[in-house]
Amino acid sequence: MRLAFIYTAHVMTNTYKSQFVKTLVERGYHYQATDLEGLDEAASAPGLTGYIGFDCTAKSLHVGSLVQIMMLRRLQQAGGRPIILLGGGTTKIGDPSDKDKSRPVLTAEQINANKDSLKGVFAKFLTIGDGPTDAIMVDNADWLEKLGYIDFLRGYGRYFSINRMVALESVKRRLDREQELTFLEFNYMLLQAYDFWELNQRYNCRLQMGGSDQWGNIVNGRELIRKIKIEEHGAEKQEEKAFGFTTSLITTASGGKMGKTADGAVWLNAQMRSPYEYWQFWRNTEDADVGRFLKLFTDLPMDEIARIEALEGADINEAKVLLANLCTALLHGEEAAKSAEETARAIFAEGKTGAALPKITIEEDMLAHGLGVVAAFERSGLVASRGEAKRHIKAGALRVNDEPVTDIQAKLSRDDLDQDGLIKLSIGKKKHALLALEEKT
Repeated sequence: MRLAFIYTAHVMTNTYKSQFVKTLVERGYHYQATDLEGLDEAASAPGLTGYIGFDCTAKSLHVGSLVQIMMLRRLQQAGGRPIILLGGGTTKIGDPSDKDKSRPVLTAEQINANKDSLKGVFAKFLTIGDGPTDAIMVDNADWLEKLGYIDFLRGYGRYFSINRMVALESVKRRLDREQELTFLEFNYMLLQAYDFWELNQRYNCRLQMGGSDQWGNIVNGRELIRKIKIEEHGAEKQEEKAFGFTTSLITTASGGKMGKTADGAVWLNAQMRSPYEYWQFWRNTEDADVGRFLKLFTDLPMDEIARIEALEGADINEAKVLLANLCTALLHGEEAAKSAEETARAIFAEGKTGAALPKITIEEDMLAHGLGVVAAFERSGLVASRGEAKRHIKAGALRVNDEPVTDIQAKLSRDDLDQDGLIKLSIGKKKHALLALEEKT
């Protein structure tokens, strides 16, 4: 039986010729690779092209997708060409990988709106353009929607083994749990494999990267390219060989899923997660994760990270501030990072309000008639329901202008506005928002 991949988890980075593979390994991205030595050889020559796909299932990506974006950044930094593949076509199918049930079916309008909303994030991390190492952004709807289904099955379906497909972990898990896997979803892995082939033909793309949940799909794509090339040439040529590379699922030191918080996903779009809240997410990193996250999510040199990893006690808090500043600056810019840090210091050290806090506008009439405290907290997004607010009040954690709220029926009025015309809402010491009167025109 032919081995589809080799797996090496612990390898010495000084054995690699290419800056790209050395960086991926020493900074902790490497989990699986179809042929790490072959990839290293290919990456040692200029212009290696690689891609990662992003389906358009929401208006924003979240922090869980950030490690994938950073891998594209590492490829560009090493002189390669990244491809950002937006799944305008595959989103209509729904990726079953690492999912316990089918995704909701989105309309074409929803998918297009999500796709447009996603595009801006990538430009924060990658140089996009027409240069030899500039990233390009493509949509798999451009070719998937033109495929005649019968022609596709006749042309490419014969390269896929049902036996192998049902043995994939993502499929096997759903079947073992007797959870429905639709035939529509089952086709997803064929389409993702075809994406790799299409990008290989259009852009000489030889590398697909992704999370470990995508391993089966990536191997299918690499195998599709291999089989077609062998059919065309009689043998696989080394200079045409395609590669797959995955990262492990990023979890916190305590075992939590990266990017999942008590108040929901940590979105990358500023409209869905403010720069201050984003900064706070990184500032609240567990002590044991600081060095690892600096390697994965920042460009800080490895020798500096090694120094930081040796810190203990109060010094680790300054390292967390550094992590928060670097991560926030990459996504939102240095000014936003600086403002978030200043706001945090003002709130925690000096007890002041911060300009970078999320700000929600309200109409003056709402205060004139008395705005319920619970309604204000719900409007700010700090709580999701009256029941949640009640629990925070009982715990003494819900505050207005730093004063604890003891009555769930309490109302806000103009008397609660500070000298800047703001009302500060807080839950505990780390979650804050501001209410401000809507400006009259």
